[in-house]
Amino acid sequence: MPGWLRWTVLALLSWGVWAIMAKLIGDALSGAHNQALSTLGILPIMLVIGVSRKYSPSSKRGRGILYALAAGAISCLGNVVYYDALSRSGKAALIVPLTALYPLTTILLAMLLLKERLNRIQLAGVLVSLVAIYLFNVQREEGFFSRWLLYAVLPIALWGTSGFLQKLATNHISGERSTLWFLGAFIPFGVLFLLQEPLPAHIAPTAWLLVIAQGFFLALGNLAVLAAFANHGKASIVTPLAALYPVVSVPIAIGFLGERVGVREATGIVLALVSVAMLSRETPTRVPNEHADAQTTQITP
Repeated sequence: MPGWLRWTVLALLSWGVWAIMAKLIGDALSGAHNQALSTLGILPIMLVIGVSRKYSPSSKRGRGILYALAAGAISCLGNVVYYDALSRSGKAALIVPLTALYPLTTILLAMLLLKERLNRIQLAGVLVSLVAIYLFNVQREEGFFSRWLLYAVLPIALWGTSGFLQKLATNHISGERSTLWFLGAFIPFGVLFLLQEPLPAHIAPTAWLLVIAQGFFLALGNLAVLAAFANHGKASIVTPLAALYPVVSVPIAIGFLGERVGVREATGIVLALVSVAMLSRETPTRVPNEHADAQTTQITP
């Protein structure tokens, strides 16, 4: 299994757990408070990266740092718009499927600006993964031509652009450094949200635990995605593959929350697993001779 795929699987697991945490929190916290307090959960990941032997602080590679900061800021803004969309419409079953299609933006940007190319099997895998995302989330309760449509479309552009910038960051700096700056962008936003909307007088201990765990698993997933990029993972493959985290969330919901899975969700799980195999099918690279093969090394963040 290639290194980038192992990191992508870790992102799937992390974000799958994160999605369950977000559901358990529910309306115990507002969107702004959720975003602000979950920042506490990313601090351990930042600390681990900061003391890592592979991480060496440096003022060089300013372009990569700028990309990582921009990716974090844009991702945070996407979260804010997403929470706002939920509060305006109250129809999460309609907003989630739209926002889950954010890999489309990353794929388009990667193919247009990075000139990334996919083989036929991988291209089919991208399409299958997008169909799986759709099946995981879409509820056919009403049409999509509602007034809140714009608020649901904006996160697609913001999160997709963030994924593209994450890939650019790892072209200039290591996965550890890019992750540190990416997550660091969340801190000033968290402070700003708390200044604008002070915390309520009482927050249940359970809510505190869940929101901190939510931030931790979100940060771990981002670390894994950036590490996948640093290990030569293509943005047009890693992003849609990591977006299939419902394949992890659904079994957890069934086993621990007593939820049921219909034919649509079951079909999505099957397609997600098929897309994993298709996206990991890379075109073999010919090596001139055995000596050259021995000299080939894999970048490990």
